[in-house]
Amino acid sequence: MKKMLIKGGVVVSGGEQKIIDVLVEDGKIVAIGNKLTAEDALVIDASGKYVSAGFIDLHTHGAGGADFMDGTVEAYQTALETHAKHGTTLLYPTTLSSTTESLYEAVENYKAAKQACKKGAQMGGLHLEGPYFAYEMKGAQDPKHLRNPQPEEYMGLLEQADGAIARWSLAPELDGALELAQELKKRGIVIAMGHTNATFDECEAAYQAGFTHTTHFFSCMSTITRRNARRYAGAVEYGYYNDGVTCELIGDGIHVPESLLKLTFKVKGAEGISLCTDSMRGAGMPDGIYKLGSLEEGQDVVVEEGVAKLLDRSAFAGSVATMDRVVRTVWQLTGRSLSDVVRAASETPARIMGVDKQKGTIEVGKDADIVIFDSDVNINYTIIGGEIVSQQI
Repeated sequence: MKKMLIKGGVVVSGGEQKIIDVLVEDGKIVAIGNKLTAEDALVIDASGKYVSAGFIDLHTHGAGGADFMDGTVEAYQTALETHAKHGTTLLYPTTLSSTTESLYEAVENYKAAKQACKKGAQMGGLHLEGPYFAYEMKGAQDPKHLRNPQPEEYMGLLEQADGAIARWSLAPELDGALELAQELKKRGIVIAMGHTNATFDECEAAYQAGFTHTTHFFSCMSTITRRNARRYAGAVEYGYYNDGVTCELIGDGIHVPESLLKLTFKVKGAEGISLCTDSMRGAGMPDGIYKLGSLEEGQDVVVEEGVAKLLDRSAFAGSVATMDRVVRTVWQLTGRSLSDVVRAASETPARIMGVDKQKGTIEVGKDADIVIFDSDVNINYTIIGGEIVSQQI
């Protein structure tokens, strides 16, 4: 369908809400106004519904029983379609700490899926989560794969990726981390502090080297410690302090409780927060035992009470959230405006990844990546590039 007219919805974009029509043609938003008409257009009556830019998930490992580390186009396709049903129009497939060989395979699998997958959410590039993490902050990362950055490993990986890597999360205090950051910065790759035990001063050095984002803020992240009776601030405090650093929050209401969600929105504002799922293959699936990571090399985790955990219940193991749940939960728990929450789920992540000229808001000239949902954030339509990819009414 070349033309689409979305009528009478409450458009939530750019921090505002207003009832207005949106006209789409050839995959782009071409007009926004009152009482718009268009010949030969598919008309969607959005009266009583909200209309926003599609949700952008910067951190997801999979969904629908599939993991991006499974190594098949079919796994990618399943996860992309599952996320699209829940309002995600763009996502960044995320790896886990693993062997060098597995990382090379992940790059090749992403390239293959990028070419082959025609349904579901779009992909903006790989997010490498690890393997350069602090052992003390490993969380559900497999400790046997944690190591320091070595140029002979990461340079080869970067060359093979040939632009496929969009973001890399690592602990900045590790030997060699700042040198890696300089290389990533030259290539335009977003660098995030994650699974880190860094002090405030180490985070400042990291920022100067190019770290501008934080991976699942609070989770597996250093905070105030005492050494010889003196207090030292950590990565959490640095994230609050530096306006140039954005904070990624898992918005399932479990990884980050209500109090910390409220505090982070108060300190950083929606323009400093990127909501994400950090979902594993159990997202959109019933409770049970699932593999975190690939079916061959992953760890068994248990999904119960709305979250994934290691079998010994010692740590969370990703989430089973989807972006509609994230928006709904954060809206309910924080009491912030829907405009603020939607901004953190669309506009801010688009800016972080440098795609805000094309995506993230409802504006003329931008990609027609749009979601339409009700007052409980149940997704009625997911539209990508002007095409309906999911309809649930």
